[in-house]
Amino acid sequence: MKGRDDAAAGVTIGLEIHCQLTALKTKLFCGCSSDYRGREPNELICPVCFGLPGTLPVLNAKAVEYAIRIADALGCKVAAETTFYRKNYFYPDLSKNFQISQYDKAGGVPIASGGSVQVGGKKVRVRRIQLEEDPGKLTYEGTIEKSSYSLVDYNRAGIALVEIVTEPDFGSAKEAKVFLETLRSTVEALGVSDGELEGAMRCDANVSVSGGGRVEVKNISSFKEVEKALNYEVLRQGTFAGTGPGAPNETRHWDERRSITISLRLKEGEQDYRYFPEPDLPAVSIGAEFLETVRRATPEVQGLRAERYARDYHLKPQVAGELSRDEALSRFFEETWKTFDKPTEIANWLIGEVRGAVRSRLVGESPPVTPAGLSELLAMLDGGELTRPQARELFREMVSTGRRPSELTKGKAGPAIDEGSIAKVVSRLLSEGGAASDAKKNPKAFNYLIGQVLRLEPGADPKVVAKTLARMLKQE
Repeated sequence: MKGRDDAAAGVTIGLEIHCQLTALKTKLFCGCSSDYRGREPNELICPVCFGLPGTLPVLNAKAVEYAIRIADALGCKVAAETTFYRKNYFYPDLSKNFQISQYDKAGGVPIASGGSVQVGGKKVRVRRIQLEEDPGKLTYEGTIEKSSYSLVDYNRAGIALVEIVTEPDFGSAKEAKVFLETLRSTVEALGVSDGELEGAMRCDANVSVSGGGRVEVKNISSFKEVEKALNYEVLRQGTFAGTGPGAPNETRHWDERRSITISLRLKEGEQDYRYFPEPDLPAVSIGAEFLETVRRATPEVQGLRAERYARDYHLKPQVAGELSRDEALSRFFEETWKTFDKPTEIANWLIGEVRGAVRSRLVGESPPVTPAGLSELLAMLDGGELTRPQARELFREMVSTGRRPSELTKGKAGPAIDEGSIAKVVSRLLSEGGAASDAKKNPKAFNYLIGQVLRLEPGADPKVVAKTLARMLKQE
């Protein structure tokens, strides 16, 4: 089926995002390591993970702190006291037949509720944020509908999740994808989750079209797949319009290989989960002092950073927003500014010259280009020692060699070009077509002529070239 980007009439989409708190060293309710990726199946498990008789869960306090960071960033109200519930259902990935989660009814209080996020000029409401444990991971032989067996790896069982439930405020798959991208940038800036890790952010989507039933599409693994799955489901449900009561309430699985959704079961109601308070975990009080401590330690998120960049560095809002969206480039920008006090030039260079080609090489443990190196390069450009084309070429050498600009240019200077030689070249260029009149009216044409002179006389001083050109233009 062909995808679509525009919001369709009668389309209602809500999201349930499951975000692993990958910054934690242990699981949510036990001391097992949370570093399960690449490990042998069922290696990181204990009696608490399985809920064996006589075991008791103990809440990871750092998970509460990280959940509060996310809640604050999304404008949610943090509860003064939060409770845990048992969500009961039988499925192989939960060996104890229930999940320790949170609930917002029957006296249950999730950790936060009632926030919103501005995405592309649209307000997306957040219904609630809750802490819960991740189930294990199932592997099927072939497709889920034809597999004769499934394998279970419980290493993931018990990993701390923050579930973020939105109101059904999306009218298209594209809007949902943009929201998810914004959310991932936010949690990465907060230092609580790495969205690049496999399975770190997963999404369930609730979709209904033209008054039909609510269809839940489960465990979509990437933002690209979210957009594809939602576009498919909108089109599939659209085929019911005008032919009956609409699509039935059901839960469906997104098959990435075939790019279709597959019916799993009729949609459960809340009564099917038999929620009741978790008897082994007391209510958690979140005092004002603890809340303030968390907020003081919370890193700056993208929206607030963009405002600060526009206000303090006088960057254009679009530039400030683009730069602040990338955590690595933001840090690089601020470190460079400490030694080169021209923020607009730094920002434009990072966005225009650096990001696309070499961003990934700037964020490792030993990047070839450091903020100090970029500061030195920009100072040479600003001082007229380099033209912009020369600076670009030198930057590429810095990336490939890991050396600073002063090291790369040492000993490269050729014999000095006297002003008389420069004047001859300038005179020849000004005689060609309308070069002189263009350069008088247009600064870009003036700079272009400087570049042409430097191309023809590589050893010329850019400052002398500019001075000579300006003098000769006045004589024209």
